[in-house]
Amino acid sequence: MSQDTSSTPPPTAAAKLVFGSRFIAAARRRRTIESRWKALPRPARALLVLVLVVFIYLLPSLHLPIIPTSSDFTALLAMIIVPYVLVALGLNVVVGMAGLLDLGYVGFYAVGAYSLAILTSQHATVPWLLSIPISVGISMLAGLLLGAPTLRLRGDYLAIVTLGFGEIIRLLAKSSDWMGAQSGIGNIKSPPNIGPIKFSGTIQERNIAFYYLAVTFVIVVFFFLRRLESSRVGRSWTAIREDEDAAELMGVPTFKFKLWAFAIGAGIGGLSGTLYASNVRFINPDNFQLKLSILFLAAVVLGGPGNMVGVMFGAVAVSYLPERLRFLNTSRYFWFGVMLMVMMVFRPQGLLPRKLRERIRPRDSDVPAFVDVSEGDPDLEGGPHGTVTA
Repeated sequence: MSQDTSSTPPPTAAAKLVFGSRFIAAARRRRTIESRWKALPRPARALLVLVLVVFIYLLPSLHLPIIPTSSDFTALLAMIIVPYVLVALGLNVVVGMAGLLDLGYVGFYAVGAYSLAILTSQHATVPWLLSIPISVGISMLAGLLLGAPTLRLRGDYLAIVTLGFGEIIRLLAKSSDWMGAQSGIGNIKSPPNIGPIKFSGTIQERNIAFYYLAVTFVIVVFFFLRRLESSRVGRSWTAIREDEDAAELMGVPTFKFKLWAFAIGAGIGGLSGTLYASNVRFINPDNFQLKLSILFLAAVVLGGPGNMVGVMFGAVAVSYLPERLRFLNTSRYFWFGVMLMVMMVFRPQGLLPRKLRERIRPRDSDVPAFVDVSEGDPDLEGGPHGTVTA
């Protein structure tokens, strides 16, 4: 291992200095697991994914000793963890895939929740199944209205504008009698019962029902985004994230695809907002404060921007750890913040960083080409401040 001492090493290099060969070995093990997974036949991979999905659906009934009581664990899954995963997937489209810094994502979350509340309780009696696509459509429209005049901005300027959008939505709901003002909106409709899945039963039955619904939303959104990521749209987002000017010169209509990212991310955020409003059945402006946007962004950064699986793990960590630290009472968020800081010092690229494709590929499958094993892997690349050699 060699290290350039002419300047202070970045956090990644500092972590390599602390952990040494263990850090590199862990990265190579991860690559080995990925290669073995890709080597499996497609039916075997589909079967393993199906087993994982069944396990996730059965999670509330497994009585795992993760939280003191299984009923509390079910409520935590239904009301906090899985909705956070859904929100993180939506924000990952904007921040991770397209590389746009959005600090007001809670605004789209609020638009979806208030749209459902207004359609089903405040001013209309639209059926719940019909109000969901309408609310998602309104959230996407909000994304377009925000993005059209602002997406020509970049970096900190875009972050400030989106931060203002989140606060504008909250203050508008607080001052508008049509939106319930400070007293909020109650009696929001829940989904209709589906056989043994009861959304209007006991608290335990409601929690299980909403957990099933939220997991279904996450699976559908994950599949949609996975297909989108491998399409022309996903490749355009990657080009914009890496270098917007170069993407523009290569013929990518950057403004168009950034607008697509904002609209799709806003729609997913609105979908999570409708899920939240349906579950709690009462909302007011205090439910959509700025701190939620910070936690949503922390989930994406902690998990690994651009990696959907990593972002899901990050959302689970951000939503679960504060609940697990409740025994610390008022200091739990302090220690939660300390844990996040330590994580970012030693793992600034996230739990599961987005793996880049190797830039050197063989032209003929019979003739092997030299490929740097460290290329595209943030754990193995040395960076400008130092190099790591095996």
